[in-house]
Amino acid sequence: MDYENDQTASTDSLEGWVIDKCNKWRDHFDSNYEEKFDEYYRLWRGIWAQEDSLRNSERSRIISPALQQAVESSVAEVEEATFGRGTFFDIKDDLQDPNQGDIQLIRQQLTEDFQFVGVRKQIAECLINSAIFGTGIGEIVAYETKHFKPATQPIMDGDMQAIGVTETTRTVFNLRPVLPQNFLIDPIATSIKDALGVAIDEFVPYYQVRQLQEQGVYNEAELTTAPPDSDLEADAELSISYSDDKIRLTKYYGLVPRELFESVVYEMEDEDIEEEGPEYIEAIVVIANGNILLKAEANPYMMEDRPVVAFPWDIVPGRFWGRGVCEKGYNAQKALDTELRARIDALALTVHPMMAVDASRLPRGAKLEIRPGKTILTNGNPAEILQPFNFGKLDPNTFQQAGALQQMVQMATGAIDAAGIPGSVNGTSTAAGISMSLGAIIKRHKRTLINFQDSFLIPLVTKVAHRYMQFDPERYPVKDFKFITTSSLGIIAREYEVTQLVQLLQTMSPDSPMYPLLIESIVDNMNLSNREEIIDSLRKANEPDPEQQAMQQQAMELDMAQKQASLQNYQAQTEEIQSRIRQNEVETQLLPADSQTKRMEVMLKGAVETDETDKEFDRRAR
Repeated sequence: MDYENDQTASTDSLEGWVIDKCNKWRDHFDSNYEEKFDEYYRLWRGIWAQEDSLRNSERSRIISPALQQAVESSVAEVEEATFGRGTFFDIKDDLQDPNQGDIQLIRQQLTEDFQFVGVRKQIAECLINSAIFGTGIGEIVAYETKHFKPATQPIMDGDMQAIGVTETTRTVFNLRPVLPQNFLIDPIATSIKDALGVAIDEFVPYYQVRQLQEQGVYNEAELTTAPPDSDLEADAELSISYSDDKIRLTKYYGLVPRELFESVVYEMEDEDIEEEGPEYIEAIVVIANGNILLKAEANPYMMEDRPVVAFPWDIVPGRFWGRGVCEKGYNAQKALDTELRARIDALALTVHPMMAVDASRLPRGAKLEIRPGKTILTNGNPAEILQPFNFGKLDPNTFQQAGALQQMVQMATGAIDAAGIPGSVNGTSTAAGISMSLGAIIKRHKRTLINFQDSFLIPLVTKVAHRYMQFDPERYPVKDFKFITTSSLGIIAREYEVTQLVQLLQTMSPDSPMYPLLIESIVDNMNLSNREEIIDSLRKANEPDPEQQAMQQQAMELDMAQKQASLQNYQAQTEEIQSRIRQNEVETQLLPADSQTKRMEVMLKGAVETDETDKEFDRRAR
């Protein structure tokens, strides 16, 4: 149901223009997605409906839990990968920034604020909405909260202490999950940023609107209870919905005609309308019950972004609404339910006793019942009057077919629990078979995880940080930070990685320098409560003792000195050998000249001796 059946404002007014757009977007959603999303919701909840049956003769109402297991397993895998390490985001700063301490301050402050408002629970709800309906949507809301903490105060000149609490009021930002039936978007758009606008159409408690009116956030106006509308309820399967003290609130974020917007704003402020300006203005418009304008203001955020984030579980090209786990496993789930119901219906015909009776030979007024110890009165031979009757035996192949259909659900969704890996992945429990099959499963989970991070988680953290910088600059310095996610592998991927690391560890010696690094990686992939303490202990154990390190340094210096002395000795010996070689070469070159000199000396000595002999002969002769 839309606002066309109610008393709505004219399209010449701002609220009329917004409601007219919302009605058209609602008609498009109801025509294309409403019935599918309702059936996905029933399959996930296990709620039977007549329109979900494939055979008119079905009597059983059983719904297989295969699709429920696929949804919860897939969501748990993404949650574990995102929040399994505690902190799910990090911050990067410019490399030229010399002060890196502001990064730690922002990270710790933002983490504390996220824990204070419980954003993890809200993100988990958006994840399960995305797995069921195909798209997870969340609205970033701001509200004031009172924070109480114990405190003491000195009284009576400090002689005594008064015990009590201190109250502080602060503005916080939180994520509020939005169901697809409460979200309206331009059908042509594929993302929130590219759309003309988006709207959140839902029922809210009456007192919340009145409180905001008293605080001056909404305009004063007389409000009445909105008529019921099952299309907007969170659970459409409720037979009777509560309809008292509810206001239908439509919050529109997007572009509105400048002329209509300024006619409302300047009329409130008693000012003249400007003649120049853009044709459309980014604004926030809040309307109650389709005809009461509660708020209209230009986008107040400094980045001029819309306070809505959304992501598809699996992208459908050219469409905003994604493809979830329920849509992937829809056909296999329907076939499985039909198979199980047919088996149960046939089982009733083969198990429960039936009798073929000759009614003309029963006593008048007899009521035929079959139970242990029952006495049946007949007019004649009971063997001729009563005959057991059945439709044969149940085909045992139907049970095997149900198991095959359940594997088809797992094949379509990629959701495999660790306990069912050996028999469900590829029909074999060998290590090589499991390893090859898990590779494809892990890739599918990682694909969804990356899509969730880029489209939802990083924009959420960035927008919340910018709002804290704008409205609480004392705690959040205004700087251009780059936010990144720190999520890792899911639980199945981590178990698979641990197995690979253990196998690699068995091939190494404990003395290898890579051995401690592999042990640290194995512990890091385990979901232990004291994981960080174990890693710190391992790192400290691998750090050398200062005394031992000094002794090793001295031993190294002594060894180096010995090696240098040995080297110098080797060099001296080498030089001596080289000197001897050079001396031998010189002697070899001078050897011929030395022989000639010796021959001349011998000849001269012979000549001298001959001369002396002649002189001695002459003397004797005289």
